[in-house]
Amino acid sequence: MRLILLGPPGSGKGTQAQRLVHRHGIVQLSTGEMLRAAAAAGTPVGLQAKEIMSNGGLVPDEVVVGIIADRIEEPDAKKGFILDGFPRTVPQAEALDELLRKKHLKLDAVVELRVNESALLARVEKRAEETRARGEEVRLDDTPEVLTKRLAQYRSLTEPLIHYYSERRKLLTVDGMMTIEHVTREINRILTALGALEPKEHEEARSASKVSKTARKTAKQPTKKAAKSAKTAAKPARKAAKGASKLASKGKAAKNAGKKTAKQPARKTVKKAAKQAARAANARKGAKAAKKAAKKLTKKRAKR
Repeated sequence: MRLILLGPPGSGKGTQAQRLVHRHGIVQLSTGEMLRAAAAAGTPVGLQAKEIMSNGGLVPDEVVVGIIADRIEEPDAKKGFILDGFPRTVPQAEALDELLRKKHLKLDAVVELRVNESALLARVEKRAEETRARGEEVRLDDTPEVLTKRLAQYRSLTEPLIHYYSERRKLLTVDGMMTIEHVTREINRILTALGALEPKEHEEARSASKVSKTARKTAKQPTKKAAKSAKTAAKPARKAAKGASKLASKGKAAKNAGKKTAKQPARKTVKKAAKQAARAANARKGAKAAKKAAKKLTKKRAKR
């Protein structure tokens, strides 16, 4: 994804650029930072820019384009980049188009953050008043006077780029007066509609959406699955309880049977003893009767 953000000073380009960098893993290429880095690295183009800057001159477009050409070849820029501070003029835009053509790259979109200049001035004035009220010194580049000059420069040099990219069907306009969150969402919506995101990012976004949808569905309708799981989990418990009840019943029956079995021999013994006692009593009775009969017989014999 290769982007340019357009908009007057104070429109929020820097904030939105950082959000895009964080979300899509691309790099923000600032002209000033690239010039300083190239000079510090001692590259041929960087040394040329360093000499010009040390003499107080403006770095020519061809030198800036040369530095950009080197920078976008670095590994971290392979996935994409956002150009910050370039192009500022139509000739710079034409030079950039030529550079990208030679490298077989294309610019995906130019996002214009359209804002109300009067609102920007009012915002800067309010910020300056709040800074003074805190007893702090207002930055020289953060005053209504400086902003007025920068806005005039933007209108004369950079605003023609809106027409330039509009003709090439690259321009997309977003209302920069919305909240930061709304502006971010609108930019991402436009980039998604354009297909500017990499296939992997599309897949990740789709997967994230699917996961979110599944989570919502699960949160809203957990009852069927949960009830079924609970029923399945409770089944062994019910079976175990039923088994325990049966065992308890069997135990009770066994206990009763034991009692009954224990009583039976006792009854038999008593009954047997009673019979034996009855026989003994009968025997004694018979013996007594026989003794009496014998005695009687003896008396009779004696009388004779």
